Amino acid sequence: MKVTIDGQEIEVAPGTTILQAARMIGGESVPPAMCYYSKLKGTGGKCRCCLVDVTKGSEADPRPMPKLVASCVTGCQDGMEVASTSSARVKEARKSVTEFLLINHPLDCPICDQAGECDLQNLSFEHGKSETRFIEEKRTFAPENIGDKIQLHMNRCILCQRCVKVAEELTDDRVHGVLNRGDHAQISTYIAAAIENDFSGNMIDVCPVGALTDKTFRFKSRVWFNKPFNAHRTCTTPGCCGKTTLWMFGNEIQRVTARKDEYHEVEGFICNTCRFDKKEVADWTIEGPRKFEKDSVINQNNYTRKLDKVVINTEKGILEGRDIDRKKISMAKIPLDNNK
Repeated sequence: MKVTIDGQEIEVAPGTTILQAARMIGGESVPPAMCYYSKLKGTGGKCRCCLVDVTKGSEADPRPMPKLVASCVTGCQDGMEVASTSSARVKEARKSVTEFLLINHPLDCPICDQAGECDLQNLSFEHGKSETRFIEEKRTFAPENIGDKIQLHMNRCILCQRCVKVAEELTDDRVHGVLNRGDHAQISTYIAAAIENDFSGNMIDVCPVGALTDKTFRFKSRVWFNKPFNAHRTCTTPGCCGKTTLWMFGNEIQRVTARKDEYHEVEGFICNTCRFDKKEVADWTIEGPRKFEKDSVINQNNYTRKLDKVVINTEKGILEGRDIDRKKISMAKIPLDNNK
């Protein structure tokens, strides 16, 4: 099947969604996604960030779709034409969705451990507004302890449900989920049970905001002060890939995460032993510096890219105009008269 997105044509297999086709093309045409996660089944269709305008349904039925559709759950049709960044309707819709997501989100970026690698920060930077129209009181939740490794900040949650899906697929004893409905809906544990399964730390990696953070890294450092290195170890936990990213400050491993691709999705899930218990350099085989696939604030410390030699013509700049200045201040052309 052939699909055209923002004037770029690509051939895809049956069953491919519009979002997947856009990611195959790459570039600015890729819609943002806060709930869809390619490594998890059943995700997508909740955040509405990836809305696109289908201007031509297919060759068989060329009529455009009257409403914007969620690209993460809408399948491609042969001959379909889609407008993403080229549509004014889409741009306005993404601004509206971003405004909605930020209605109850607190301004915690200065103290949030997710700052610098937060998908909501990136979304609001590109599609957000500088002011808010929301004058009511923000929704708040009481702090809740879900274990000694994971910090839950329910006030920051956007209910993408990625953490619920990762628990359903990686463990057999999920104890958390979405409780209540509407404005009172929240991610919580049942009867205050702690989350203690071997893969619970992956909830931190899949969370697109700062709702789930690593307690062992809490308030230690900003991510852009750390240097990420690819590393691996032979892990005996079934289902753990053992391939990680070590975030180091000097020779200290401050945190361990799964490796992520350019869309901030993990390449392979890791167990809690690798994530929380192995914080010594001797525990790992370090492969080398982690290359950055996506522009972010972390790139300010990017030491993997090739840097051009900087040449500053300081002396030439200092000497420029000196001859003129000499004539003005030395009075060389004025004859000296000792009688005056």
